Amino acid sequence: MKVTFLGTGTSQGVPVINCSCPVCTSLDYRDKRLRSSLLVQNGSQNILIDCGPDFRQQALVQRMKRLDAVIFTHEHKDHVGGLDDIRPFNYQQKSDIPIYASSRVIDHLKLEYPYIFTEYQYPGIPKIEINQLNGHPFNVKGIDFTPIQVLHHKLPVLGFRFNDFCYITDANFIEESEKQKIKGCKILVLNALQIDPHISHFNLEQAIAMVEELAPERAYFTHISHRLGLHQEISETLPPSIELAYDGLTINI
Repeated sequence: MKVTFLGTGTSQGVPVINCSCPVCTSLDYRDKRLRSSLLVQNGSQNILIDCGPDFRQQALVQRMKRLDAVIFTHEHKDHVGGLDDIRPFNYQQKSDIPIYASSRVIDHLKLEYPYIFTEYQYPGIPKIEINQLNGHPFNVKGIDFTPIQVLHHKLPVLGFRFNDFCYITDANFIEESEKQKIKGCKILVLNALQIDPHISHFNLEQAIAMVEELAPERAYFTHISHRLGLHQEISETLPPSIELAYDGLTINI
C-alpha cells in the first residue's frame, strides 16, 4: 500500500499572479502547493481523502485511471470543491462512487451540490453512493479506517488512521481520548499552517510540539500556507524525524 500527497497547500497558499512573495516566486517545485488531498492506493484500488477544487488537475498529474471511493474530513470548500469532477470516473467505470462523510458534511454537500441529490437525475451528473460515518471504525475496499475527531477552532473535523498511518489536517486541538488513537502509529501527517499563531490551525511550533508528544517514528507536515516560508529553509530547521510534505510525495506504508 502507498499514499501520495496530491496537494499539501491551502487556499491561503495558492500562488497569486504578480505576487512577489518568496514562495510565489520560488523555482522549487516543492513550494507549488495545490489544496490538500491524499491518495491511498492498495493494489489497483484508489481511495481519495478529500476532493478539493484542484482535484481535476491533481488527477491528471497523477494519471489516475480509477477512483474507488472518497472520504471527507470536513465540509470546507478547499476539501469538497472538486466533487463535481468525479464524473469522468463514473463514466469510465460505469458505476457510482462511494463517498464517506459525517452527517453534517453530507448535509453540506446537499446544499452545495443540490443537482447531485435531486429526484430527477440529469444525465451526466456525478453519481455517488452515500456512506454516513458515525465515529466508529469503517472499512473501505478492504482497508480499515479509524476516525480521529479533532477541532478546527470550534468545528469538529475527522482525521483517519489506517494501518500505522495517521492523517490529520485542519486542526488546532486534539482531545486526550483521540490522541490515544494516534499513539503507536509509525507515520503521522499533521497540519502546520504558518509560523504565527492561527485561530484554527496548528502553527509550526505547535505542530512540532504535538509530534513530540505523540512520538511517531516519522511525521510529515501538510496544509501549508505561503506564510510558513520556503520549503528548503523551513526543512533545515525541523527535527530529524519531521519533514515537510510536498505535492507528489509518495510513501510506502
